[in-house]
Amino acid sequence: MVKSMTSGSPAKLILLFALPLFVGNLFQQLYNMADAFIVGRILGVDALAAVGCTGSLSFFIIGFAQGLSAGFSMLTAQRFGANDAEGVRRSYAASLVLGGIIGVILTVPSVLFARDLLVLLQTPPQILDDAVAYIVVVFGGILATMLFNIVSNVLRALGDSKTPLYFLVVGCVVNVVLDILLILYTPLGVMGAGVATVIAQVVSGLACVWYIHVKFPILRLTRESWKITRKDVAEHLHMGLPMGFQTSIIAIGSLMLQYALNGLGSTAVAAFTAASKLETLATLPLMSFGLAIGTYVAQNYGAGKLHRIRKGVLQCSAMSLAWAVFMGAVFLVFGRPLSTLFVGKDAQVLDLSYTYLCIVAVALWVLGLLFVFRYSLQGLGQSFVPTFAGVMELVMRGACAVWLVVPLGFAGACMASPMAWVGSAVPLVISFFLTMRQLALRIPEPDPAE
Repeated sequence: MVKSMTSGSPAKLILLFALPLFVGNLFQQLYNMADAFIVGRILGVDALAAVGCTGSLSFFIIGFAQGLSAGFSMLTAQRFGANDAEGVRRSYAASLVLGGIIGVILTVPSVLFARDLLVLLQTPPQILDDAVAYIVVVFGGILATMLFNIVSNVLRALGDSKTPLYFLVVGCVVNVVLDILLILYTPLGVMGAGVATVIAQVVSGLACVWYIHVKFPILRLTRESWKITRKDVAEHLHMGLPMGFQTSIIAIGSLMLQYALNGLGSTAVAAFTAASKLETLATLPLMSFGLAIGTYVAQNYGAGKLHRIRKGVLQCSAMSLAWAVFMGAVFLVFGRPLSTLFVGKDAQVLDLSYTYLCIVAVALWVLGLLFVFRYSLQGLGQSFVPTFAGVMELVMRGACAVWLVVPLGFAGACMASPMAWVGSAVPLVISFFLTMRQLALRIPEPDPAE
């Protein structure tokens, strides 16, 4: 159900919007977490490392697709906030067309050069073949990933964060069932986990498209909706490409770190993979608050309500900080037993995993602010500074890979994320307040009592 966020309590709107996003993002991550859990438990630590070492490369390619579709949806949200129904439909159509074209462009080289890229990253020889088998299948499903991200982001742009959740749940159930069947009862091994993930994405994406056509008249495309102008294409690429590149730029830093991490051996890779999965559980609510404030800001910007933007960003920041402090404490106290979910009782892997969790625990609050201000700027139509902030993340992660991993070993790799978050958050916060000051001069508006 579509929902305007241009009136009512900002904190309540953001929280109610973020909760389904959190559950949805949780199920999205469960695609990969199910792969890691089932692969690690059934096929062993080397198989887990094979899946884990593809994470940065997958983020580099598929993250671009996700960022692109999120950028497209910011325009959809702005048009919805401005009550432009035909503009919403045209934006949806443009997103589908551009997403399909770019999806094909991403798929072909990704599949062809997957092995070369993994070799370049110094993937340990004993896990290389399994890693290639897994990532080639995942890259082959980029179009399915693109489709689901576009349709789900369009719904969120209209204030509906629940419908995408329902289809993510369906996809996750399909993924887990197929993971077990294909890994246990076929000779596919690690490749079976990739096949399960792609099939689940196809099911979720197609089901969501059908449901949108039946239940959401505002998104029911007509012949006029498909008459996409050059201006429509330019506007969507102007927002989508920088957000896609921003994600890929961040991923390059992760690839540099993965290169250094692979040099420490498969035990370090497995520990990093396990701790990263737990870190993801902590950061999902922070990301969900960010996605929620992005839609909230975009709708209110389209409606010209700057005072609501200021209030919403302040309240969203407070909620994000509260969650970050709570999860930091959980990692410090329960990090070691939580790691056993993925690696059993391997003492060496558990020690390294706990080291990672302790280091990121003290910096989660920075990540919370990063998400709030990055997505707020994107909701305002700003693309340069979020991209620059992505470059800062690249620089900081790269610095860790080059200068800290060798002298400090695994602990140096663990410092990459906190350093990257700080380097990215500083320009985002400064830019947001400067942008709001400039907009206030252009769109003067008294703050009504709410």
